[in-house]
Amino acid sequence: MTRATNAHIQAQQLLGNCGLDEITDLEMDLFVAGIDAMLLEEELKNCDGKIIFGQSKAVIKVNSNIQFQERKRFVIAHEIGHLIMHRNMQLPDDTFANFNIIAGMEKALKNGRQELEANEFASELLMPEKLFLKEVTGKKFSPLLIKQLAERFKTSLTATVFRYLQFDQLHPICLVFVENGKVKYWKKSYDLNVWLGDYNRLAPPSDSVAAEYIEKGYEFLYKLEEKAQTISKSTWFTLNEYDNEDTDFYEYCIPTKRYKTILSIIWED
Repeated sequence: MTRATNAHIQAQQLLGNCGLDEITDLEMDLFVAGIDAMLLEEELKNCDGKIIFGQSKAVIKVNSNIQFQERKRFVIAHEIGHLIMHRNMQLPDDTFANFNIIAGMEKALKNGRQELEANEFASELLMPEKLFLKEVTGKKFSPLLIKQLAERFKTSLTATVFRYLQFDQLHPICLVFVENGKVKYWKKSYDLNVWLGDYNRLAPPSDSVAAEYIEKGYEFLYKLEEKAQTISKSTWFTLNEYDNEDTDFYEYCIPTKRYKTILSIIWED
């Protein structure tokens, strides 16, 4: 099981206090109003979301230019996390980078710890652990499974994959985040016994699927049944003395053309 953090507990308590098991089918403006805050959608310059703490109630703002509703929902849930946990702290406006931070990488951003907590809160609020595990336990990892989970919880593919990684009892995977053509960070399941090659701050390996997406301008290249492309273990990982041969792995990429990012998911059957 995943380790229960304060953020997870706070999200669970909020759902319980509202008498809800989940908020998947609830409009976010109604939910925000129910916790005595106000939600506004407006064009924001250089940020995706922000929270303003007033004397009587807080105002959550989300950028109306965000294209996908799933992303808006996560931004709003992230700001609710700040509302619940960080009321007396000075917080920066939330940008795309804030929503990709993962445990161990919080030092990369100013206020990184608060951003990590807000992301953990949003993940639990939108994809409650009990319901998420009910949907996924016993099912084979695949791009189709991530798509089905994202549709079930009305979350982005990226947010759904990060949530999947949090549970050690599920199929081991490795996530590599690439930004502007360079590997920014990586994170793997505890039970995936591999070590990433020395790619931090470098371009992904030339024979990786991520490199193919960069070459093609971050366009979607494969249909759903083709998204799991076969690669060699040595494409991303360093072989050691116990590797008798270079085995097959799979790589599935989620590109974001607007931000020039790729989330690469790598796993072994």
